[in-house]
Amino acid sequence: MLDQGSVLYYLRQRGLLTGDATVETLTGGISCIVLAVSTAQVDLVVKQALPELKTKAKWVADQRRAIVEASAMQIFHSITADSVPELIDCDPAEFTLTMSRLPRSCTNWKIDMLEGRIHPELGRELGLILAKWHNAAAISSEIKEEFMEGALFEQLRVAPFYRAVAAVNPQLTSVISALIAEITEVKTTLVHGDFSPKNIMATTENRPIVLDFEVAHTGNPVFDLAFLLAHLLCKVIRTEDEAEKELLLATATQFLNSYKVNTHLPVAESLPGHIALIALARVEGVSPVNYLDQPAQQHLIAITKAALLDSDMSFEMLFESASR
Repeated sequence: MLDQGSVLYYLRQRGLLTGDATVETLTGGISCIVLAVSTAQVDLVVKQALPELKTKAKWVADQRRAIVEASAMQIFHSITADSVPELIDCDPAEFTLTMSRLPRSCTNWKIDMLEGRIHPELGRELGLILAKWHNAAAISSEIKEEFMEGALFEQLRVAPFYRAVAAVNPQLTSVISALIAEITEVKTTLVHGDFSPKNIMATTENRPIVLDFEVAHTGNPVFDLAFLLAHLLCKVIRTEDEAEKELLLATATQFLNSYKVNTHLPVAESLPGHIALIALARVEGVSPVNYLDQPAQQHLIAITKAALLDSDMSFEMLFESASR
């Protein structure tokens, strides 16, 4: 695997670098090695997929996801160039991507929100971006065919989130089975698959730039909506500050409303169920969030399990229950 000592040689071999450069290790989450390489002429980020994710529970994932990410990044960049980094190089043999580095002034949206910097207009912009992606891919048989394989989505999302929760909640088996069928059998458009605050950077003008496309697949657009909204639900539950709760609710509402106004695709009625299940998986699944204390976890478990058993549950009702 690449590291600070080997990445310069690697880039020179790929014809992407000459001379010396500075190297910095960036936060790569749980799935990748991420290194920044800079000279006076170039500013690059090198990302290599790990064979086993860095979680407490064992989580092995196919490194081919790097190749998927490269293709998806190019497609999404072609639709919304200002909100996706530019791909410079893809090395399938080493499961490695090289891309342009974002401005140093960009901040991570997850960290911003956890520290109280909450700007609902970011939600609105993300709803528009996601709608543009889903609209464009939905009418392209070529794009949908390229990403039709579902093995990576199963490894990285269905098994650790949906099936993991079902395994410890037999009373929810039938509900979760129906939700799994929706996201694995409905193949409408190109889905990002990891549309999460940790993968979104904010510019100084509160404009979002989206990263991490390795779970991209042809599937059901409800998953992208639910994945982001589940994270916002967790953050509503986390904070005890009423002003922050209101801003997070406004962010979620603007995101969903913006998507609905701009999408050409129907929004699944089951959206609240997917939100509840993904949020529940952030406590009972393979990849729990690290910012919920025990009382917050218990509150999340109570409201999400109740929501999954309530066929009349709405987006508004779910977020209202989280705010209490």
